[in-house]
Amino acid sequence: MSQTRKFHQLDVFSAEPLMGNALAVVHQAEGLDDEALAAFARWTNLAETTFLLPPTHPDADYRVRIFTIDGELPFAGHPTLGSCRAWLEAGGRPRNSGQVIQECGIGLVRVRQSKSRLAFAAPPLRRSGPLDEALVSRIADGLGIPSSEILAHQWVDNGPGFCAVMLESAAKVLALKPDRLKLRGMEVGVLGPQVEGADSDFEVRAFVTSEGVPEDPATGSLNAGLAVWLTGAGLAPDHYCVAQGTALGRRARIFIDREGEDIWVGGDCAVVVDGSVNLG
Repeated sequence: MSQTRKFHQLDVFSAEPLMGNALAVVHQAEGLDDEALAAFARWTNLAETTFLLPPTHPDADYRVRIFTIDGELPFAGHPTLGSCRAWLEAGGRPRNSGQVIQECGIGLVRVRQSKSRLAFAAPPLRRSGPLDEALVSRIADGLGIPSSEILAHQWVDNGPGFCAVMLESAAKVLALKPDRLKLRGMEVGVLGPQVEGADSDFEVRAFVTSEGVPEDPATGSLNAGLAVWLTGAGLAPDHYCVAQGTALGRRARIFIDREGEDIWVGGDCAVVVDGSVNLG
């Protein structure tokens, strides 16, 4: 017999519905097995679908499981912010005012509230350091550019497996016409600085072909990893804004704030669907 559970669909990294990255959130997911979670994530056909559960860690406010259409992720950024917003919208009350503790595959992630905006503390990188030359050449080939146009590169993997390359400008990033077959199996982030006077500091694109989504419109995990790299290497200031999704007709904005040892990755979330779903 199916059970009715609360359901939200949100637009993450945008205050304006339909301009960020969509996320489906199923509340009260107790009793659903892995096969049911995976099947529903495939059915939504979104980049990620999350399932909220009671926490198992004594310090956590809730636990989340994050699924793509291909499988489960230990962590992802826009599902973290969207799940937190959905949990709050459903009446969730954090143990500590102004800060929510999320439990997920990589452990505990802090999410802070600042007016209407949420921000998560960037988790530590699982893999860092420069890419090897063979991988840089493969990425350049997949992006359709000479390797010489890649000015800097780095592993920025905090769970999903991203590596990143920097180009000369936002215009060069937006001009890319990647060959997705050549990028198959890789998670590649590309960024370039904006012109002076733009409403953001960098343009970012995320190619996540292994998840069945050729390009992601707004990627919190990638931008968290980028922030660790860029601020640590002096390639970006401690406070900056990223535009993402432009090539897809979106207007996502991701806000980075480095405060002491913490890097906060923030953005707005718009609730688009508030209802219920019938699942087993």
